Amino acid sequence: MGKIMTRMGDGFPVEMSESEIRSDLDAGTEDAADRGKIAPLSKEELQYLFDLFASPDRFVSVEPGSEIVLSYDGGALKITRAAVNVDRVQSMQIHEKILGADTIELGHVDYSFKAVKPIVGTEQTALEQTLMATHAPLFYGAMPNLALYSQPDGPHPNPSELMPLGKIDAARKSYEMSVEDAVKDIVFVASAMYESGADGINMDTTGAAGDPDFLAGLKAAEILKKKYPDICIELGMAGEFILGLHGELDYHGDRLAGLYPHDQVKMAEQAGFTIFGPVVNIKTSRSIPWNLARAITFIKACCEVAKIPIHANMGMGVGGVPMTPHPPIDVVSRASKAMVEICRLDGL
Repeated sequence: MGKIMTRMGDGFPVEMSESEIRSDLDAGTEDAADRGKIAPLSKEELQYLFDLFASPDRFVSVEPGSEIVLSYDGGALKITRAAVNVDRVQSMQIHEKILGADTIELGHVDYSFKAVKPIVGTEQTALEQTLMATHAPLFYGAMPNLALYSQPDGPHPNPSELMPLGKIDAARKSYEMSVEDAVKDIVFVASAMYESGADGINMDTTGAAGDPDFLAGLKAAEILKKKYPDICIELGMAGEFILGLHGELDYHGDRLAGLYPHDQVKMAEQAGFTIFGPVVNIKTSRSIPWNLARAITFIKACCEVAKIPIHANMGMGVGGVPMTPHPPIDVVSRASKAMVEICRLDGL
């Protein structure tokens, strides 16, 4: 066989030889195994991935009957982001009635619990209108977004300004105060939307501000689950690795900084999350075969220990999908098929 057409992590098309594809697949799984202290992919799984990339088909998919459920983040915003000028309710109708979405998700353009809190009444109205116009399970989504709680946007000193000055204790204290405020906002907004009829809450991009951000999500979910035992809460992560911006935070005695997906899911289960959405980031300077083998290694290890459904994040810049606004279908379909058939996911 000659050259195989694939892509780089930024979506740029590239031709690779068979040996280059195999080398990148091996290197990608070994990188994940080394970082996460987990098992690499087997020879059979690596051969499966090679055959997938070697296929000349433009689009690939699973066999009939092997389809899985799809959930979304920022769903109401993505139609308008594609320059289609429609209202959020109409956007949800497009997702359901034209795109055939299994679930739909309403969210505000600011997409953060803190930003939604002052306008939660307006959001409840939008939710109720959407519920009357659609049939699919409807989530309400937003991010913890801990950065909004530090100055100049929030009330607390900015840790990013304190740390370079050597004021580590003050920075940590600021993070801790921000966590408490974020928990209150998440619980307030999620409660309001759930009581207005939302079928679930999507806590998206959790951990973007490191271990304090992750802790805020865990604490909020724990409160919500006690308040509403039947509530469905999906946890969508921001990255594969919990950054130790505070460094000393723990959840029920387990340190949060440094956790990879197979350990993050255990925290999610303790907190009461219903669905876990792990993330593996793309490296744009490496090929998609390298990135996908790496992503699947992490997600497979997560699925093997999980006791709750896993909906791996498969979008722009994560999960073996290129970092580009409009990811090409040739690699999106290959990444999705491989994730489903190797990791045995519950959803995407």
